[in-house]
Amino acid sequence: MTTATQPRGRARSTRPRPATRSERLRRAARWWPAPTLLALCTVPYSALPLPGLLDGPIGGPGNLQLLALCLLFGGLATGYDLLLGRTGLLSFGHALYFAAGTYVTDILMLEAGLSFTASALLGLLAGVALSALLGAVSLRAGGIGFSMVTLAFAQAASILVQRDPGGVTGGEEGRAAPADRLPASLVGIEHTANLYWIALAYLVVTLAVVRWAVRSPTGRVWEGIKENERRVEVLGLRPYGFKLIAFVLAGTLAALGGIVYLLLTGGATPRTTTSDFTLSLLVMVVLGGSGTRWGPMIGGILYTWADQRLGDLAGSGTVAALPSVLRVPLSQPLFLLGALFVAVIYLLPGGVARLPARLRSKAPGVR
Repeated sequence: MTTATQPRGRARSTRPRPATRSERLRRAARWWPAPTLLALCTVPYSALPLPGLLDGPIGGPGNLQLLALCLLFGGLATGYDLLLGRTGLLSFGHALYFAAGTYVTDILMLEAGLSFTASALLGLLAGVALSALLGAVSLRAGGIGFSMVTLAFAQAASILVQRDPGGVTGGEEGRAAPADRLPASLVGIEHTANLYWIALAYLVVTLAVVRWAVRSPTGRVWEGIKENERRVEVLGLRPYGFKLIAFVLAGTLAALGGIVYLLLTGGATPRTTTSDFTLSLLVMVVLGGSGTRWGPMIGGILYTWADQRLGDLAGSGTVAALPSVLRVPLSQPLFLLGALFVAVIYLLPGGVARLPARLRSKAPGVR
């Protein structure tokens, strides 16, 4: 009798515990990227208005252009976080590799008469080679020395572009991309949707590459380097090589983003070579949440949207009608952007991406 009932008792004891409501919600939340991506793919076909966020329907050319820039910088910030949030490297020269993709592609089309495909491929290779070369030199210095070396390289490149050697960079005016060298499906306001999808594809590729790299054995070494580089050395590993891999991978993704930027804006501008451009990336990463999966992307999207829309708010009639004590500071877009950034830093430590975890920790009944 006892032996007959033991299997039943054992079966009852091994039966899995029913999932709680919070666990079911947590499992379902893991799939949110799929419907989000599907919704983003259908944006060009949408006529839904978003008052206060966008002017007119979502699928309008102007809004698609803005959304494409948001997606582009969301991907660019995600690639930059490979250095800052994953490996602990604070680089002030990341804009250099972004500009390399933009300028090399544009110059090869204008000066060498190459097709866009060939020019883009060579522009990407230029970003890879430049990041490998400068990374090999910069990483010889550690800590603040590394940051200063990357800043020096970026400043030198910015001065070189603005001096316009040989008339190839266009100086302070930059150079427009030749329309006859670009694919016809990417030229003209009627093809803004195609540019939007390219920006979306860049974001997806960057997220996938960063996710794969972080979960790889090399990504685990990056985490160890960020926590304690000396301990990694004690384990018999050479941090220099692993940091160089992160540097080159981030530079490659930045150069690819520069090529997409050339398509979106129709030209190369010296603004993309300045250290201020890299500082903007730093703000994006901190705003969204450094070292998180989605934080840099969120920060890049929010910062780009705010940078564009706050300028419209600063010049609006509502701000112009305010008393001078309010009108003067609020009419400066950088003041509004800085105030927003400071508010997020104080109210949301760790960035916007960590807000759900903070809310769950403060919810009643949550341990």
